[in-house]
Amino acid sequence: MKIFVTGTAGFIGFHLARRLLADGHAVTGYDGVTNYYDPALKRARLALLAQNEHFVQVEGMLEDAARLSEAVQRSEAEIVVHLAAQAGVRYSLEAPQSYIQSNVVGTANLLEALRRHRPRHFVFASTSSVYGGNTKFPFAETDRADGPVSLYAATKKSGEAMVHSYAHLFGIASTCVRFFTVYGPWGRPDMALFKFTAAMLDGKAIDVYGQGKMRRDFTYVDDLVDAIARLMELPPEAGKPVSHDSLSAVAPFRVVNIAGGHPTELMDFIRAIEQVIGRKAALNMLPMQPGDVVATESDTTLLQALIGKLPETPVETGVAHFVDWYKHHYGRN
Repeated sequence: MKIFVTGTAGFIGFHLARRLLADGHAVTGYDGVTNYYDPALKRARLALLAQNEHFVQVEGMLEDAARLSEAVQRSEAEIVVHLAAQAGVRYSLEAPQSYIQSNVVGTANLLEALRRHRPRHFVFASTSSVYGGNTKFPFAETDRADGPVSLYAATKKSGEAMVHSYAHLFGIASTCVRFFTVYGPWGRPDMALFKFTAAMLDGKAIDVYGQGKMRRDFTYVDDLVDAIARLMELPPEAGKPVSHDSLSAVAPFRVVNIAGGHPTELMDFIRAIEQVIGRKAALNMLPMQPGDVVATESDTTLLQALIGKLPETPVETGVAHFVDWYKHHYGRN
């Protein structure tokens, strides 16, 4: 198939594009290669993708509506996966406009492009952050998610709402996938695993927020990508729900959690890094930061009903893969 993927210089977009190319698909990537974190890491990802003759990269911002629309049209994509976004809960406190422009305006620009060049299936990357401070666990797709506690979450929830409206108005079959704390090789430098590994290899203390009492439903990136690749083949059809579905009553639209459904205590996650590196971490225990939540846990019933399997890589294995990649990429012992 011909597939259009936004965010191919990013962590998840890179992994998805590499998987799709390995499966024999043609991929057109779209990315602005911003300097939110080291652009050299993004360029290194793109260089690996460029080794495949069926990969085409278009450099452009989501805010550039004309360039984005032209790229979508030229790709002749049957499936569009929208992963590009300004990510990170904490950074949204410092640069709120970048979230509005990328996640809201940029998503609206892409939806307008899809209105003119309609794909068979549109997949929109959302986040577990939209569940906000919900205290009912595990989080199910049909739970209320209208109380975001960060601007990042609010912009992603806005994206979901816009996607639903375009699915209803223009018949664009759409799936919003909510990711739960994705980690793995080629990860973002602003994420905990990357920062913890770098600091521990340098013999420095790591900042542990929430006094180490937080819990996350960590999802290994290869498992996530496998789930996306399977869901891509399953565009929602109005009036044809499956078990425990979130299918809209008025549009070919559904929301799907992607996670293993097995939350891990933050201190256990840190111990897994210690085990691989072979040294204890010096801990700088800090209070919760604004916008963070104490715990996430995914209800995976719908995901399993749709694709028949769940993310299953153990945290210990995924952490080991990341540390091995980090040492190799940065020449560390």
